[in-house]
Amino acid sequence: MAGAIIENMSTKKLVFFGFFILVFQVFFIMVGALFAPSPTSAIRYLATKCIDCHRARSWLVPWGSNRCQQINSFDEPLAKTLDANDIVFAVHVPLPNKKMSPWFHYMLAVLQFDIAFKMINQIEDNVITIDAGLAFRDDLISEWTTKFHSVEQRPLRCIFAVSKTYENEGRFYHCDPIPLMELASVAHKYFLINLRLPVNDTVNVGIGEIKDIHLVAIHQNGGFTRVWISMKTVFSPWIFVETVWYWHRISLMARHPVLLEKMIFALGISVTFLNMPVEWLSLGFEWTWMLLFEDAQQGVFYYTLFCFWIIFCGEHLMDQSQRNRLSAYWWQVGLVMFSSSILLIFDLSERGVHLTNPFYSVWASEIGTKVAITFVIVAGISVCLYFLSLCGMVRCVFRNIDGKIHQLPEMPEARRLHYKGIVFRFKFVMLATLACAAMTVIFFILNQVSEGHWHWGGHTLQVHSAFLTGTYGMWNLYVFTVIFLYAPSHHYNKNKLGDGQQTDVLEKAESQESPQTCGEQGPTETYRITGKVAEE
Repeated sequence: MAGAIIENMSTKKLVFFGFFILVFQVFFIMVGALFAPSPTSAIRYLATKCIDCHRARSWLVPWGSNRCQQINSFDEPLAKTLDANDIVFAVHVPLPNKKMSPWFHYMLAVLQFDIAFKMINQIEDNVITIDAGLAFRDDLISEWTTKFHSVEQRPLRCIFAVSKTYENEGRFYHCDPIPLMELASVAHKYFLINLRLPVNDTVNVGIGEIKDIHLVAIHQNGGFTRVWISMKTVFSPWIFVETVWYWHRISLMARHPVLLEKMIFALGISVTFLNMPVEWLSLGFEWTWMLLFEDAQQGVFYYTLFCFWIIFCGEHLMDQSQRNRLSAYWWQVGLVMFSSSILLIFDLSERGVHLTNPFYSVWASEIGTKVAITFVIVAGISVCLYFLSLCGMVRCVFRNIDGKIHQLPEMPEARRLHYKGIVFRFKFVMLATLACAAMTVIFFILNQVSEGHWHWGGHTLQVHSAFLTGTYGMWNLYVFTVIFLYAPSHHYNKNKLGDGQQTDVLEKAESQESPQTCGEQGPTETYRITGKVAEE
């Protein structure tokens, strides 16, 4: 790729360009820290215990003009006359005088059970069966419309911290939260959840004495959604125009594009796909597949990025006979494809089913949990093998570069300039890559150890939002940098020869080396003239 912009750019311009990228990176971090709210909100609801003696399976509302007949505690005299199948736990989302909005993007619901210890009614079963229903309406006077209904089983994992004696009766178990549903679109203003715990000879027999059920509803904040979509709207045409401009520069060259140039173009397309702001349309339509589509966007980008890193290193490592061929990287690219396929299957098994049943969970059964964990472990091992391979290739490349740098004073002028260009652009892009990876790790650590926000003077810094907007902006800036610096320079044009004919400027190739070895150099050097290779 001789003649790239980075080879013809002066040091002063390159430093200015790096400063320009750094300023934008800081700006995107501060957008999330100062202007965006926390990405998500979690609202806790106490389920109302409604009486449904007729078991008509009608929708029971916890408050309002048509609220259900209620009991406050199972210790009330009325509750003692009821059967467990007569109780319906009702939750109205959101709270009174509030409305849901499409800007919330999605909604998760998690259950927390308050189970009291009784010597004669202990928890003996590790599975609880839930008859769950979801309804919606868009005003306070219309009837509730059924959206989903399903009978699901969930693992019930509870521990009792003290000894199980009569003196400790009435104390509560410590139970793990139970995922209830994942709604990929919040297209309605009001939602109603009715939960029944059916009891018979084989179902919900050993689940203890349930006192209350708490539901935690988690949704994306509307303010953060606005900031996120605005960033995608800005990045989308920016990267798209640059990708078109890059390929136009490539098409003007007399030779065919090499493999690395094709990978850079593919990287630009993947980022353009990632930046598509389809969330604007989802605000007016109930698109339940939005979360799955966003996962596909991220998957395509990361797959292309990982393949680009492998090919970028390999093209600086392999000898002339191995370069410019995708088949030379078959096992690294295949490993990335295998890992991506595993994660895609895992994602489809969860969010794909949510298109028809948001109450489904792959973690609900023991078999499903084992399969899901197996998929995650296999994908993790594949990713580890990929990074080991990448680190090995980077090590070999730097060893080759160090060996060639020592030979620069003995080389002819043209050859020395050629190798300086290779070393310079490789190290620059690798340093940018390492900086991106380091920043991602730093933000991740800060996000884990902090409480989600810091106070700085009179301002509140949202660390989690800064992590998301900073990382998203960082990868766009990284791809922008790679595409811009690797585009053919306008100085790299056809030169006129003495006889009036035109030919490409000689693009010098690397010395012949043993395939995929480190530090060894062969005796032959090649030149590429008008797309053909000739021995010097």
